[in-house]
Amino acid sequence: MSADDDKYPGESGRRRFVKGVVGGAALAGVGATGSAAVNSLTTSPGAGGGATEAMAIENTAGPAPRGMPQVPIEIQSDGTIKGVWPEVTQQTVQGRTIDVAEMELGGKTYSSEWYQFCGVETYEGIQPSYESDNVFYIGESPGFEWQSEFDAGTAMNIDMFENYETWGNGVGVDGLGKPGTGNWRSQDTEDTIPINVLRSPVIEQLAANGEAQAPDQDEPYTVTDDVQTWLQASTSQGVMAWLNKCTHFCCVPGFKAEGGAKFNASNEVYCPCHQSVYEPFSIVPTLFTARPRPDG
Repeated sequence: MSADDDKYPGESGRRRFVKGVVGGAALAGVGATGSAAVNSLTTSPGAGGGATEAMAIENTAGPAPRGMPQVPIEIQSDGTIKGVWPEVTQQTVQGRTIDVAEMELGGKTYSSEWYQFCGVETYEGIQPSYESDNVFYIGESPGFEWQSEFDAGTAMNIDMFENYETWGNGVGVDGLGKPGTGNWRSQDTEDTIPINVLRSPVIEQLAANGEAQAPDQDEPYTVTDDVQTWLQASTSQGVMAWLNKCTHFCCVPGFKAEGGAKFNASNEVYCPCHQSVYEPFSIVPTLFTARPRPDG
């Protein structure tokens, strides 16, 4: 789709949503001074928040204002998949000492603020100092049939995704990758941080070569050098993850979900509530106003 093409032609009767490269028109003009003003307005009485740039799977259709943020992952020696949590330090902000989870990763500033939207900023697990092993665990109601053979609370492991190069669920084309849902930093908490894991040969090739051919595309996917550097740091063995909260109304989308075909989303991440669509193989920087945590 060219930059001049409209996602929702006039005859479709659907509302057109216009987004900039960074997402969120209200932040499009935020410069150094504006960013400081946004932060000063959103950090009190809570902690963190303000203008934040995150790496996200791109929103390509529907009312969602931006993509869903990635969760960088690492794979342990026994194959267990875990999310990377930023390093925690203490900083003094406006006379208060607060915990800050932030680090440099793959050429980007990775922060817990990436996930401070849709009420997640109030979750215990999003507090920088919350003690967690950061492992991804299968939840009570997993999103894919193959996961039903595992008990809730089972740690997600690379071996579960062994057939990722051929997997299919009858929606779209096979061979794009194998997905699974789970939770992160949610042990013994009232709220669950939902994540979606995807092991894909497309991600594997993008990280290794900067381009990848996929069975549903005539032209290869390509990424810029800086995004390739990010993927090399944030993915492993073709495994990637993202916070599975639609940025529109905070619903839970699904990769290759039933119903997506009606909206040309058989091979994408589709939210059935209001038809937002996300492309997991297009990783883009997105700017938004992260909400402050309720306490520091």
